[in-house]
Amino acid sequence: MSSAGTNNDAENPLSAELIEWADILFVMERTHRAKIQQRYRSKLKGKRLICLDIPDDYDFMDAGLTAILKTKVPRHL
Repeated sequence: MSSAGTNNDAENPLSAELIEWADILFVMERTHRAKIQQRYRSKLKGKRLICLDIPDDYDFMDAGLTAILKTKVPRHL
């Protein structure tokens, strides 16, 4: 598992290499999904890109966000 941001100023920005490495990509918001689809369309073939519809206003490892992820992510695995 790895985490990356869709903005260029992210601590670990998303890259073509990370997309190639992943089997499934999860995003929190539809705007993130659209940005990835636009920027990396050719790299997404055969990949699952799943939007969890969670507002991206949580701090890293926020307990509330962790609880939401524990309920939403497993159904896609």
